[in-house]
Parts: sequence; C-alpha cells; structure tokens
Amino acid sequence: MKVYTGIDWSENKHDIVFMNQAGASVGRFTIPHTPAGFLRLVSECEALGVERAECVIGLETAHNLFIDFLWAQNYTQVYVIPPSVVKSNRGRHGSSGARTDQSDAYLLADILRTDRNRLQLWHPDGLLTRQIRAKSSYIAHLTRNIVRTSNRLRAVLLRYHPAVLHVFSSMRARIRLRFLCAYPTPQATRELTFAEFTTFAAQYGYKRPAKLRAYYAELQGVHPTPAAETVQIYQQEAVQLATSLLGLLDTKYTATRELGHLFAQHPDAFIFESLPGAGELLAPGLLAKFGDDRRRFSQAASVQALAGTCPVTKSSGKRKVIHFRRACDREFRDLAQKWAVASLSQSAWANAYWHDVRPHCRSSSHAYRCLANRWLAIAWKMWQTKTAYDETYHMQQRAKHSRPRR
Repeated sequence: MKVYTGIDWSENKHDIVFMNQAGASVGRFTIPHTPAGFLRLVSECEALGVERAECVIGLETAHNLFIDFLWAQNYTQVYVIPPSVVKSNRGRHGSSGARTDQSDAYLLADILRTDRNRLQLWHPDGLLTRQIRAKSSYIAHLTRNIVRTSNRLRAVLLRYHPAVLHVFSSMRARIRLRFLCAYPTPQATRELTFAEFTTFAAQYGYKRPAKLRAYYAELQGVHPTPAAETVQIYQQEAVQLATSLLGLLDTKYTATRELGHLFAQHPDAFIFESLPGAGELLAPGLLAKFGDDRRRFSQAASVQALAGTCPVTKSSGKRKVIHFRRACDREFRDLAQKWAVASLSQSAWANAYWHDVRPHCRSSSHAYRCLANRWLAIAWKMWQTKTAYDETYHMQQRAKHSRPRR
C-alpha cells in the first residue's frame, strides 16, 4: 500500500496528513518537534501497514532535524517541494484563500499524488559537501558583518576622529584597527611622537616604513576639532567596533583556511577551481550549490533557474513579457554574479561577451547576470562530465557552433 505523506513543518510542531492513491485522507495528526513526536510518525505508518519504501513524503525544507530523522530511519522516498510550488497550488482545493497548517499538509500530500513525476527525489549530499556548504555560508555571513561593522566604524570616526582614516591602507586593515584601540582620541594622536609611531608600526610588522612619515604628517595635520563631549560620546563605541572588527577578521581568516582544506579533499574540487575567477571562496561555494547528486539538475536550465540568472517569460497570444526571476536561491545568484564579475579579468571570451551584451542590457548588473547564465551552463556541463575548464577548447567550440551575423 502506497501512502503519500504531507508534512507542514515548523519550529515547534509538524502537521501530518496521510493520503491514499485515490486521494482520500487516511490519517491526520500533529506531532511536537521532539524525539517522541518523530517516532509517532513511524508508529502511525506501521499501524497502517505501510512499508517505509512505500511511504512517499513531501515537505518544504531540507534544512530541518525532522528530515535528518526521516533519512536515518530509511525513509528514502522524500521530496523537498519548493514553497512557491505549494503557494501556486493552493487554489486547487478552494478559491477562498483560507488555509491552515493541516490544509497545507493535505496539499503537499496531494501534490505528491498527482505531480510526483515532475518532482526531484531528494538525496542528501555527502558529509564533506555539507561541511563546505555550511562553511561557505558562514564566511558569507562574516563578510556581511565585516562590511556592516566597517561602515559603522567609518561613520563614527568621521564624527569625532577623522585623522585615523588617513593612516594605513583601509578600514579593514588590522594595523589601523589596533592603532585606533591604542590611540582612540584626537588628543592621544596629537601627543604621539614620530618615534612612538614608528615603534608601534614595527611592533605589528608594518612593512612599508617609507609611508610612515606621510601618515604621521596626516595625524598631526589640521583636522576639525570635535567638542570634548563628542569625543566622550563616541570614543568607547569606536574602540568596541574596532575590537569587534578585529575578531571578525580573525574568524573569517580561520574559516577561510578551514574551507580551503575541506575543498581540497572533495573529488569535484578540480572542476570548480579550474573556473576563471572562481578563487578560494567562490569555487567552494559553487561546488556546494551544485552538490553531489548529478540527478538533481538534469539540465543546465535547472541550475540557471535555481540561481535566478535566467529571466521568466510569460507569453499568451500576442503578449510576451520577460521579467526578472525573483523565486530563486538568492545566495546562489550572488555567488554566480560575483563569479561573472571576477571572470572578466581572467577569461577572454567572458570579457568579449560582456562588452557585447552590455549595450543591450538595462544595467551592468543585468549584463553580469547574462554572463553568469552562460557560465552556469558551462559549469553544469563540466560537472556532469567531470572535466575541468579549458578556455582553448571552449573557444574552439564557440567558433564551431557560432552562426555568422547577417
């Protein structure tokens, strides 16, 4: 007996509906997000006499402890149904728009029953790929926090201590942050001697001593003098932000090294590290998005749609509208677009393509998406055939299949 199981998940509970092949509900219940609740699903299946291989399960996420439990219990007929698919199918059982968690679970089961041939069976990636995915996501999170903290610190320094912005290289330079922690006020920098400044630079291994005199002159130059109350208000925050930024930079450095070690162990690493412009962060991120299961993306268009690099076309009669794809993995789109930008300096065809397509695009971002769309098709083919990128071969194929312009 085959049973279609729809699970509407949440943090604290899960609503479950069992449906038979005729479309009738044969069981409805709610379980808590606890080990005992998870085991109730197993016992309910056994009570119905359903073998685990015959229990087809659908839910809207692959990132939940419940799905880990299902896979550990040998429930291998699991489908992760995109929320957009569920939303677009809500009208099939009523037009009022009313919904409950139980009705969503019922809808998931019914989608499995009628449209399972259109869905992709879910297979978990290997441990190494999941580690790379988690580490890549963590580094992206750290990067966002670094940018946010740097911007806040710059705004604070402009308010009370702008002289610090003129020394050393950038807001994210560790030596500048340490200098701010050591000399957090305009008065402290004015009292600083050149000998003390050079000693400080040498202590932290600054390797461009020729620039120190110019930096010192900037510190001692004429800058707007803040009121004593302004310094008192912002000094502590500036030191705290600099300390926080130092910690974020150190954490990102460690995480990046760990990611590099994980990536080097993956059997598909040679594919993604051969991509022009991918580098030490984008290559592992792309590998994690493609994953291990080559059945997941049966064609390049599947990857392009997930990454949101290809547009959506709506055509009816004489009306045809092409618009930006919003339903996608936005983290994947960000990765693909950054890769497209980075590839311009390392790939002749990518550079030529971008300059060719840019006049026909609404913005540079649009042109980068077009280039990312081309790159993802190439990466998909390499991933499927397990081959590294070869620019010479790619140029030969483009010449072979290109059509002369009229």
